[in-house]
Amino acid sequence: MWICGTNPAFPSAEFFPSLLEMPLRFLIAPDKFKGSLSALEAADAMAAGVRRKFPEAVIDLCPIADGGEGFMETLAPALNGRWITCPAVDALGRPIKSRYLLAETPQGLTAILEMAETAGLWRLSATERNPLHATTKGTGLQMAHASRVHQVTRIILGIGGSATNDGGAGMASALGIVFSAADGLVIEPNPSNLTQIAGMDMDNRIRLPEITAACDVENPLLGPFGATAVFSGQKGATDENKILLEAALTQLAAISGGGAAAVVAGAGAAGGLGFGLLHFTGARLVSGFDLLAGLLGLQSRMTAADHIITGEGSIDHQSLSGKGPVALAKLAQQLGKPVTAFCGQADDAARDSGIFRQIHALADSGLPLETLVSQARPLLTELVATTPFH
Repeated sequence: MWICGTNPAFPSAEFFPSLLEMPLRFLIAPDKFKGSLSALEAADAMAAGVRRKFPEAVIDLCPIADGGEGFMETLAPALNGRWITCPAVDALGRPIKSRYLLAETPQGLTAILEMAETAGLWRLSATERNPLHATTKGTGLQMAHASRVHQVTRIILGIGGSATNDGGAGMASALGIVFSAADGLVIEPNPSNLTQIAGMDMDNRIRLPEITAACDVENPLLGPFGATAVFSGQKGATDENKILLEAALTQLAAISGGGAAAVVAGAGAAGGLGFGLLHFTGARLVSGFDLLAGLLGLQSRMTAADHIITGEGSIDHQSLSGKGPVALAKLAQQLGKPVTAFCGQADDAARDSGIFRQIHALADSGLPLETLVSQARPLLTELVATTPFH
């Protein structure tokens, strides 16, 4: 969306030489400020700051997402998509009404989903987090709905922000894959009983379209850099739980013959949903940023800008592995475009990386965290408005 403060119907520049000085063009492309602002809200706040500083600026708003919460919202206007509602369950199996995006694309009718819509951590209170019982069944129900009801030719699925550590077993069961114990009895899979799985039957798996999963981590399924070791703690796992969770994923991979998929970069994403998508659905895992950049036409929009503004809640050493704002800034470097980042907090690794021309953090104000979160929008606008862009 272009937002312009100038009147395009102005007289010839030969009569008004000052008009040869074109207004600055800003591309504003932040990710979410988790816990306070969505990506779109952050973009709006930044745009308000730019308009205060440069009233004649031309502003292109392009919020981005990494595959987690906000992935669908980011793509909805760009793809002219329409929202579809369908019944599903949350990570603990409780019935919910969920939604996903349906859009006509050059590849045909496409469903855009984010696993966080059903199995996201945001749906659970802190006391409800329990990765031994959380599953991705809701994600599978959405995939089945898009495939059966709308007969889509492609599914694009953002995987991030999960409350789960089930290796995609819950998703697989919702798609018709049957897991059984040694005595032949069917098992409704969740991490607490995956170690009991002795057999798997894929004969009744529903027919699926091409599936592309947006993933911005490179972790394998198992081991010290795997799903359990790296991510399960934030989902409520204790040290004792982690032993059981790792054993569950190990059994799932072994019984299903998924050894090759388990070591693929990104297999450990979203509690092993990356593995489940690869192994049970034949999905392709791609960089979430690269996928989004292509769908949003980001490179051409960056080329048209004089200055690029990005940001997210925290820009730190973890961000340097390729999260959205960092990936955007690296692309901007290749195009010779300056990038200024605004965030809630930043560490020295990010500030010293040389990736951004400037990094400005709300936390640098010294205000209490509670204030930074509750007043993030006006504080962000003020910070942008008082920043010297150079």
